[in-house]
Amino acid sequence: MMKYIFIACDTSSVVKIKSIIANTNINTSKLKIGYKIGLEFFYSKKGRAFISKVQNNKYIFLDLKLNDIPNTCVSSIKSLKDLKNIKYLTVHINGGYEMLSAIKKNAKKINKNLKILGVTILTSLTKKSLEEIGHTKSIKNLVVKQARLAKRAGLDGIVCSGHEIKTIKKICSNMEIITPGIRMLGDKAQDQKRVMTPQQAFNNGATSIVVGRSITKGNIKKKIKNLIKSLA
Repeated sequence: MMKYIFIACDTSSVVKIKSIIANTNINTSKLKIGYKIGLEFFYSKKGRAFISKVQNNKYIFLDLKLNDIPNTCVSSIKSLKDLKNIKYLTVHINGGYEMLSAIKKNAKKINKNLKILGVTILTSLTKKSLEEIGHTKSIKNLVVKQARLAKRAGLDGIVCSGHEIKTIKKICSNMEIITPGIRMLGDKAQDQKRVMTPQQAFNNGATSIVVGRSITKGNIKKKIKNLIKSLA
């Protein structure tokens, strides 16, 4: 089965992103490399213009995590109609069913190939973090409810930590499962709390993983080759 790895381009620098793409453009028969573009770069002065020029054969994962009233989210979707090379777009599942279904419906109008991914509990949050917000359910139970809602709204995939993959697959067996919070063996978790290695995430059933600082800090070319080797 083909494995997809999205490199998190968490920077506002076009030069840095060009370097990340140039040094990780190593696709194999069993592995495809894509690029996750987040808020930092999308909001930067030259970010949006750069995204529009990325070649269509590059897998672009636009991680905007939309979360607002349905009408505002629909307007946001329409504003992306010129970015035809985007393969994935993220939305927060906690925005509710009406928001999710409105986003899914309108995404197909602007780009029939655009896949909508529902973000569950962020990998930077812990049980204590959720209790501070006001949640009383466990992380697992919350993610289960979110997954069921995303499925009912017709979303194409789920974004969840590696610790919830097996549970999610039972609910969303026909949906993509993308796992962030990935760290290579021996790397520090940093601001992430619920982390997992690439091998563990794929073994649990992830269809794709998102890797950031474990690849983009230091010798990028060497690190991506080591990652590919570890998954061979």
